[in-house]
Amino acid sequence: MRFSEYLLVVRKRIVLFSAIFLASILSAFAVTSLMTPTYESTTRLFVSTSGTESAADLLTGNSFTQQRVKSYADIVTSPKVLDSVVAELNLQSIEDKLPDRISANVPLNTVILEITVSDPSPYRAASIANSVANSLEQVVTSLETVDPTISSPIKLSVIQPGEPAKSPASPRPVLNLALGGLIGLALGFGVALLRENLDLRIRSVEDVPDKDGEVNVLGGIIFDETADSNPLIVHTSPKSTRAEAFRQLRTNIQFIEAAEGRKSIVVTSAIPGEGKSSTIANLAIAMADTGAKVLLVDCDLRKPKMHKYFSVEGAVGLTNLLIGQVKQADVIQRWGRKNLDLLPAGQVPPNPSELLGSEAMKNFLAQAEQDYDVVLIDSAPLLPVTDAAILSKITGGVSVVVGVGKTTKPQLAAAIGHVEAIGGRILGFIMNKIPTKGVDAYRYRYSYKYGSYGSYGAYGKYGAYGRYGAYGAYGAYAQPYGEENTETTAPASKTSKSARKTPKKA
Repeated sequence: MRFSEYLLVVRKRIVLFSAIFLASILSAFAVTSLMTPTYESTTRLFVSTSGTESAADLLTGNSFTQQRVKSYADIVTSPKVLDSVVAELNLQSIEDKLPDRISANVPLNTVILEITVSDPSPYRAASIANSVANSLEQVVTSLETVDPTISSPIKLSVIQPGEPAKSPASPRPVLNLALGGLIGLALGFGVALLRENLDLRIRSVEDVPDKDGEVNVLGGIIFDETADSNPLIVHTSPKSTRAEAFRQLRTNIQFIEAAEGRKSIVVTSAIPGEGKSSTIANLAIAMADTGAKVLLVDCDLRKPKMHKYFSVEGAVGLTNLLIGQVKQADVIQRWGRKNLDLLPAGQVPPNPSELLGSEAMKNFLAQAEQDYDVVLIDSAPLLPVTDAAILSKITGGVSVVVGVGKTTKPQLAAAIGHVEAIGGRILGFIMNKIPTKGVDAYRYRYSYKYGSYGSYGAYGKYGAYGRYGAYGAYGAYAQPYGEENTETTAPASKTSKSARKTPKKA
């Protein structure tokens, strides 16, 4: 990842990052507030040898003293030194803790011994430091005296007595808060980066599987809050940015048609709710605007929507045609003044997959490709059911709508696998619901000229088909379809020319 991408991760997870950083600062402040202030006092002693007269003796004595002074530092906290200090200053209450409060240090290549004492009281710290120095001097003299008639060759002299400190040595609020801030920054960034890496949502074009080293993204459609209430944006607001995105998508798909030589294209998605139906509806209008003769077929036999979007009769349609109840001319409806014909789904059958893979469906598509310049097919999502995968085998291929902010990488990979397993073709991907505000919008523009986003759904949680597998062959997707299609289940006796109503003018 580049540095700018790391910054985008922080911006995207700014709430989490800020919460961790603030918690770290508050924790450092709380710890600092609860800590008992301690003061330090240091006494410095000079260790010398006596009885040296010549320069050689001085050099030898200096080396001897440097070796000796290290041993003196080790006995500073010994009971032999501290017992007299405890008795002198009445420190019986802290006698067990006293060794931990005293430290001795010998600067490199010196004969100076530094005794430092820490204590909640600055005055007691100074008293203990001076008392320890006096006691150490007596103990060393006693240890170094071999012959009582001869004075000790080692002499300890106090060159700097301990003084009461004016400010505590710990805690240090500024330092603690600075450390807390640094720890908060590191933890916040680490957690944000971890969340980003564990998030399997489709966020950018780079997350879409490539083919032969190239990402085949056909187009990108921006997010629109009014999409549900105004699905045919190309017709109602032809000059809008979203409508222009559909026209760009149309251009890219026309290049695919010219290259592949097939006129029928299936538009589907991995899971429900990614906007495939509104995408193909607007794409059909955009293609018809160029003067091309377009047929839009609603092959989503689970939850058909085309008749609702275009306000046409949906009781009779494709299913009735495939079982021979009606003729093709009786169920294909012209929409408005455009070169756009619509074939609704019709009655919901008990065996959609078998019906779509039948010989009658193949014959119908073959005839439709002769009669029309473009045949656009709306199909059910790939993961819940196999309808789109079956259609990919008998058409020019499949364009997969990827819900930016909804589809996950495992879901998309599984959907592609369904198509490729039966020899179908993936023509490309259509990024839908691209965010227009916030960090995600910037990130998508940064990564590619279309967009990005993403949400870990139930697919990975519930197994091979996510939550859809719990409901049998059609999954959970089939349940709402049955509930919403009561209006399209008219008796077969009514499926005649008289059942066809005059479509509303667009």
